[in-house]
Amino acid sequence: MPKTTKRMAQSHSNIDSRKLHTLDEAVKILKERSAKGKGGAKFDETIEVAMNLGVDPKYPDQQVRGVVALPNGTGRTARVAVFAKGAKADEARAAGADIVGENDLFETINGGKIEFDRLIATPDLMALVGRLGKVLGPRGLMPNPKVGTVTMDVKKAVADAKGGAVEFRAEKAGIIHAGIGKASFSEEAIRQNVKAFVDAVVKAKPTGAKGVYVKKIALSSTMGPGVRLDVSNTTAQT
Repeated sequence: MPKTTKRMAQSHSNIDSRKLHTLDEAVKILKERSAKGKGGAKFDETIEVAMNLGVDPKYPDQQVRGVVALPNGTGRTARVAVFAKGAKADEARAAGADIVGENDLFETINGGKIEFDRLIATPDLMALVGRLGKVLGPRGLMPNPKVGTVTMDVKKAVADAKGGAVEFRAEKAGIIHAGIGKASFSEEAIRQNVKAFVDAVVKAKPTGAKGVYVKKIALSSTMGPGVRLDVSNTTAQT
């Protein structure tokens, strides 16, 4: 049996997938299971949150999308690309953007070379960026004013992206998932990040959502099991 499979089997052992846990309990379990020598990977695993929402994203009034600045960051530095020109391009570079351009950046992306995690654009260049919809859309990288990635304040947008801002969007079946930290984070840092993320999703509740909005929440690590949270204990639904 491969070593990775053994570690995964160890990390999944004695976990009841049906049991609901408090946030404190879930974080403690993930921290213990991701520790080296206890079934964890040899790298710093990502802590992920998955939320099942009572929405159907195919309807405009049931779409859920937003961005949240995690209080303790994500544990990784995002590579940021910016469509801007002139003074705004200089502003983006000064703010720490990894890639800045116009037509040259368009040709690079259109050719299939995508070396960034977040894409920001000034409004005047969105006509150009829009032509990349078939390339950026499926990857969730298309800039959008609703999440602050279409803006003239490129300095703030770059700083937010570099500082741990996480964009979220409900996919088919109303599922949202995102990396919200690393296993090396303290339990308190992970709890704070989970709460910030869940609160942001709750506040983004669309007008068309009916009945129970947040149905399920689960935490997991890269190589670890999914640990279900008691929704009523984790958030107050609106």
